Amino acid sequence: MFKRAISPYEVEQVIAEGEEVAAYPTDKPYPSSLRLYVVNGRPIHVVVARNESGICFVVTAYEPSVFMWNADFKTKKK
Repeated sequence: MFKRAISPYEVEQVIAEGEEVAAYPTDKPYPSSLRLYVVNGRPIHVVVARNESGICFVVTAYEPSVFMWNADFKTKKK
């Protein structure tokens, strides 16, 4: 997160307020999802997994590339 200049607070915002754009129910050890939220004009993706107790584990957080994602940052370019 820090290498990518994404603060822990921004990650929390994405998890709490972001939109789920993809679900990965078969991920191990826990199901995960890709969430998107725009923080201060910056789109941020967070992949978060949740265990049976609802505890969240951040897998990764990054700013999606305009070269890999469509303008909505919800779908990858083909």
